[in-house]
Amino acid sequence: MTTENKTILRLAKVQDAHLKDKSVIVRVDYNVPMKDGVIKDDTRIRETLKTVKYLLDANCKVVLMAHLGRPKGKVDPKYTLAPVAPHLEKLAGVKVHFASDCVGGEAGKAVKAAKNGEIVLLENLRYHPEEEKNDDGFAKGLAAHGEFFVQEAFGALHRAHSSTAAIAKFLPGAIGFLVQKELEYLDKAMVNPVRPFVAIIGGAKVSDKINVLYSLIDKVDTIIIGGGMAYTFLAAQHTNIGKSLLEAEKVEEAGKIIMKAFKKNVEMLLPADHIAVKEIKPDAAKEVTQSMAIGDDWIGVDIGPRTEMLFMDKIKGAKTIFWNGPVGIFETPAFASGSIAVAKAMAAATKGGATTILGGGDTLSVLKVAGVKTDQISHCSTGGGASLEFIEGKLLPGLVALSQK
Repeated sequence: MTTENKTILRLAKVQDAHLKDKSVIVRVDYNVPMKDGVIKDDTRIRETLKTVKYLLDANCKVVLMAHLGRPKGKVDPKYTLAPVAPHLEKLAGVKVHFASDCVGGEAGKAVKAAKNGEIVLLENLRYHPEEEKNDDGFAKGLAAHGEFFVQEAFGALHRAHSSTAAIAKFLPGAIGFLVQKELEYLDKAMVNPVRPFVAIIGGAKVSDKINVLYSLIDKVDTIIIGGGMAYTFLAAQHTNIGKSLLEAEKVEEAGKIIMKAFKKNVEMLLPADHIAVKEIKPDAAKEVTQSMAIGDDWIGVDIGPRTEMLFMDKIKGAKTIFWNGPVGIFETPAFASGSIAVAKAMAAATKGGATTILGGGDTLSVLKVAGVKTDQISHCSTGGGASLEFIEGKLLPGLVALSQK
């Protein structure tokens, strides 16, 4: 695997290790949306099943560790992983034991009670403050549950935590099938994409995407910008945006990004019209603007119909497409039209032979709203932050820790 700075990481793969009858601890990303103990989207769980079943077929005892939410180093029942255990049991078709802690006596008892060919799911790693401190002692306690470590949490690779980085000091390890797939698609798109290469970058804030935008300008043919961040770019062009979301302190930076794209001869598309309202509520009266400009008392909440056509046409002609971030407030049905149109255009492009890559939890949620299935996209990344940092050319701590020097 290569990155922007040409550093080469030599990563062992789970299928190359001799793991028959071993106890294997696997870092998974089960940070799934949950409400009242009910899992709302199990995509991240299902994406780990290939590795989990591979290990079960080798008669391994599979010990899974994960985090959920931000309990801030304290036990908080709101963030328990307990509801994941029965759900995983149905998906995997084997006994899943749930441990009430991830280290110490209770965790040890649960691991010991499980047989080879069964799964143990440990309680939320982030109940312990040591996890996010990348603490060696905590990592050693986790490592005690297995003889081998498999990294399958792509969405956590950009964090130097005990379960992603420090644990590799205490156990031999490898990357699982999901991480392999993530790296294969991202590396292929960023190193040797089939052109035209179009990137669609949305979401609320420019500040979250500055570095990735600079990096993408060196790789793509077209950048499409939507969502709340588009208004900061429009402001940088001295376009009136009314009361729309604005990061005033990033206007100058947005201008620099526009200028870099111009100098590199990279096309940058901003919304040509908008859906605007006077207050953000589902039943608000909507107006379609006649141009890029938005009236003084109005708030942009979605791209307009002309922009939909403009964006769709560009996606239709692309051979490689990367999408991160919705182009409107899609959570409100009245403001979801643009994001739904992009999702459907991505599916159509995939069917037409394009390589399509989607990253980020909100972007995945758009697919559900649009009625587009994940298998209608070439690759749906399970880690928005990790995929963006990979594109920026950053070394991901979870991979560096496993790299064979």
